[in-house]
Amino acid sequence: MDTLTSHDIAMLFLSLGILLAVARILGEIAQRMHQPAVIGELLAGILLGPTVLGAIAPEWSAGLFPLHGVNAIALDTISTVAIVLFLLVAGMEVDLSTVWKQGRIGLKVGISSIVIPFFIALGMAWIFPELMGRHLDADPLIFSLFLAIAMAISALPVIAKILMDMGLYRSDLGMVVISAAIFNDLVGWIIFAVLLGLIGDSTGNGNHILLTISLTLLFAVFMLTLGRWLIHKTLPFVQAYTRWPGGELSFALVLGFLGASLTEWIGIHAIFGAFVVGAAVGDSAHLRERSRVIIDNFVSFIFAPIFFAGIGLKVNFMTHFDLSLVVVITLVACICKFSGAMIGARWGKMAVQEASAVGSAMVSVGTMGIIVGMIALEAGIIQQTLFVALIVMAIVTSMISGPLMRMVLRTEKKQELQALLSQKLFFQPLEASSCRGVIQEMATAVCAIKALDLKTVSQAVHAREDALSTGIGNGVALPHARIEGLQSSVVAVGISEKGIDFDAPDGKPAHVIFLILTPADDPRGQLEIVSRIARLFSSPQMAERARENTNFTDFLALVQTGTGV
Repeated sequence: MDTLTSHDIAMLFLSLGILLAVARILGEIAQRMHQPAVIGELLAGILLGPTVLGAIAPEWSAGLFPLHGVNAIALDTISTVAIVLFLLVAGMEVDLSTVWKQGRIGLKVGISSIVIPFFIALGMAWIFPELMGRHLDADPLIFSLFLAIAMAISALPVIAKILMDMGLYRSDLGMVVISAAIFNDLVGWIIFAVLLGLIGDSTGNGNHILLTISLTLLFAVFMLTLGRWLIHKTLPFVQAYTRWPGGELSFALVLGFLGASLTEWIGIHAIFGAFVVGAAVGDSAHLRERSRVIIDNFVSFIFAPIFFAGIGLKVNFMTHFDLSLVVVITLVACICKFSGAMIGARWGKMAVQEASAVGSAMVSVGTMGIIVGMIALEAGIIQQTLFVALIVMAIVTSMISGPLMRMVLRTEKKQELQALLSQKLFFQPLEASSCRGVIQEMATAVCAIKALDLKTVSQAVHAREDALSTGIGNGVALPHARIEGLQSSVVAVGISEKGIDFDAPDGKPAHVIFLILTPADDPRGQLEIVSRIARLFSSPQMAERARENTNFTDFLALVQTGTGV
């Protein structure tokens, strides 16, 4: 039996240390250049793998990152654990209630942004197999289905990060995009799980295909209904009798590993079980946003870089780079994803500019496409040339999504925040001590001053807050709503000395609350105001300084001279 010797263990930890260090450094550099960290992490693997280090010093590359032997098995095992944890976190971002609360628009965008790319890619892979990179030995149907999934799935973590960077994550536009991406991920992974069942059956897995697919769907339905309810009921017990955040972290990871084990046993890849469990855990209202962020950071800063850097260790990107295939795959993905999401947004009655922004956001295939491609490569569905093309496509779509959104939303005339502020709509101090209480207190005052219907305004703002909390962190909250019949945007500011819990990602109470009301037929107005405030208060010092203001003049001066703009 092969075992790790002292030398093997030393080399394993050395390779892990080097891999993680280079991946984290390049990931940080990528983020400072306003790009997803995964781009830097993939580049780390390319530099340390056969593409660069293997060409310059092959003995070093083979010694640190062997392709065979016990160390190779150990690295593959750690990589598998890493991707299972990453999919657990990705699943936790799938807040199912967000999809339902967002309503018809998000659902329509979600449906069209997966159906249209899926069938276009399926048709092209079936009609033009050589153009789309099918190997002669690959099963035509399985190959076509795989490529359709790779083109249709969205990168929820990347999309969320882009919206956060633009200050639009908690806007109405952000809600539509996030709910559509959630729907994409959930449906896409279920279809991919069924496809993996087909592969397992054709390779002699031993499980009958109908039984495998039935068990997979049964597991998904159970976890997203009864399992989700049981987790929701169990979480308060975990929070009450374990130390935070260790209790919630352990609870989520244990369930994730169990779900991964079950789906692997069924004959589906372990990542599907982790993803579905993550969706069930993340949908519970008892899971604090701060706990979600801690779990995300734990995985994203340690395990995810190891997996994505590890991809570059297995493939020579120079040898298997085919420019024509890369161009075709990238163009098809961009056109399919953009048009699919935009058509869904227009179907949902969104304005052309807003629908174009939704299409731009949904272009990103990112990490999800990379993971699908990696599994397909390991399963023998695709060859390394197509895998490299999919990696490049995933990187390109992730890089262009944000700039496309900024270009689409750019206008010559912007609403200045300071022009919307007034002394009459500045409330200091606020008396209420709860989220709903503060919204009601501010809405009552604003409606009295602006002659608006209190019931209409309060219901709209409360409904928006119930869909997704508007605490953006750094002591700031942005409750908002679009109001039918409102002629121009209204912004009120309230200062709370004791702080109000708006379930912000950083867990901090909100001391500065902006109540933002915009006309229902002017979606850009809300986007500009929300984005402007998010940039202004991007540092906790701004909220602290605002909290110290005792009058409107001081607050206005702070906004005018704010360094966060």
